[in-house]
Amino acid sequence: MFTIEQNGDNRLDLEFSGKIDAEGMKVAIAGLISKSQGMENGTMLYRIRDFDLPTFGALGVELSSIPELFRLISKFDKIAVLASQSWIRVTSQIEGALIPGLEIKAFEFDQESEAEAWLAE
Repeated sequence: MFTIEQNGDNRLDLEFSGKIDAEGMKVAIAGLISKSQGMENGTMLYRIRDFDLPTFGALGVELSSIPELFRLISKFDKIAVLASQSWIRVTSQIEGALIPGLEIKAFEFDQESEAEAWLAE
């Protein structure tokens, strides 16, 4: 399951659980691009539940979409990641360190109020 909700003018809330295949990745990327139209200096709250590694087809779709994804990411300043799995939190923070101009901070899944406060700073 992958859902994207706009939460104000410059914020997206995403929720993901389960496994994503190629078709799901295409839908997710198209939804992110569509919902982020017109955003600048945006924030994102990403809830990740019961994450399974994506299929090879999904990874292929993601890799082929890198130019669009870099344009998408440039619209955001901060992403808060809520995840119960520690490896997802660590990976998220590493990703944030590698992408200039984007700050990613990971939180335990039950720390939503702390994540919301950080996004509002």
